Amino acid sequence: MSTDAHQISSSTGPSADEGAERTRIRADVDALRASFDAGTTQPLAARLAQLEALRRGLRREEPRLARALAEDLGKSRTESALTEIGVVAQEITHTMKHLRSWLRPERLSLGPLLAPASGELQRQPLGTTLIISPWNYPVNLTLAPLVAAIAGGNTAVVKPSEVAPATSAALTHLLRTHLDPAWVRVVEGAVEETTILLEQRFDLIFYTGNGAVGRIVARAAAEHLTPTVLELGGKSPVFVDEGTDLAVTARRIIWGKFTNAGQTCIAPDYLMATPRTLERLRPHLRKAVRQLYSARPERSLDFGRMVSDKHFERVLALIDDEQAILGGTAEADTATRYLPPTIMMGVEWDDAVMGEEIFGPVLPLLAVSGPDEAIARIRKGEKPLTAYVFSPAARSRSGSRPRPPPAPSPWA
Repeated sequence: MSTDAHQISSSTGPSADEGAERTRIRADVDALRASFDAGTTQPLAARLAQLEALRRGLRREEPRLARALAEDLGKSRTESALTEIGVVAQEITHTMKHLRSWLRPERLSLGPLLAPASGELQRQPLGTTLIISPWNYPVNLTLAPLVAAIAGGNTAVVKPSEVAPATSAALTHLLRTHLDPAWVRVVEGAVEETTILLEQRFDLIFYTGNGAVGRIVARAAAEHLTPTVLELGGKSPVFVDEGTDLAVTARRIIWGKFTNAGQTCIAPDYLMATPRTLERLRPHLRKAVRQLYSARPERSLDFGRMVSDKHFERVLALIDDEQAILGGTAEADTATRYLPPTIMMGVEWDDAVMGEEIFGPVLPLLAVSGPDEAIARIRKGEKPLTAYVFSPAARSRSGSRPRPPPAPSPWA
């Protein structure tokens, strides 16, 4: 996942403001640890009460969150409900429904060496956790980990992304207004605040973002032997096999690629197929863009914007207009951070667009001889976060054509 890589490092000496911020953050962490040690988060009823408070708060603050997502990322109300707020609402509902059974102890066999002893698996909270969330799905990828932390009986410090400032402010309002500060505290800010947070001792750090910052988080966690969950990104490939239904395939690829203006960690990063399949697929891809976003995507309420000027300029520099068969730099608008849905044909493996995770609305098409070469190309690079295959062979094994999931209802 591409995010602004924080240059987290020690300075020659703390300023007065930095010292005050360090004191405040340390006090927040200490308060949460004291709350956990007092047993506040242990009872099942207390966990369910906090989850219910989060659900009520999410419902009440939905308009504020939707406005913030539109301001930061150009997301429509429909997209915000589908990919952000609704996902979290369903996560809460599902967790509350099953939490009691998840916490039920399980009997274990200890084997003949320890006979006649018996064992039992009990799930215990970890303690005080830190959640550092990204900007591309700033509601979903902040609150979904928080749901898990609360359900597990942990206290949590939440650090929203400063790259989506309106959503960070809306999340801070939600959490401070509707949740108990004995369970959850929020720290807003950028590099300085993140650096101070990583100096503290936590019982788990959950980070979503890119590999550069992930390494910084892992090094800081090692100082306290803190376990980490690092949810990172990568160049996720798509392979389209010969004989595939190209119209259906194109619609699914275009939806997955250009939702949130391509700023999705599991979005298809590049597409591989044989030259013959690429030629046949090309008009279907162009048609799918028009169907989803009209002939003027800049006017579509369903097509988002780049999150910042920095990311706009970075992705713009990856586009080669001579290779663009749709979109291109001429249609971009710096003032609104609009980058058009762009498809590039004839891309080579050493082109700039293949040198990093794109994380924007640019889809390179690369020719391969078949699935064996596609697999070899993937293995030559770093491991992707995910990979997609469209093939009639896959459909015949499953016995039926896969169907897209239904749109979630936010308050089901």
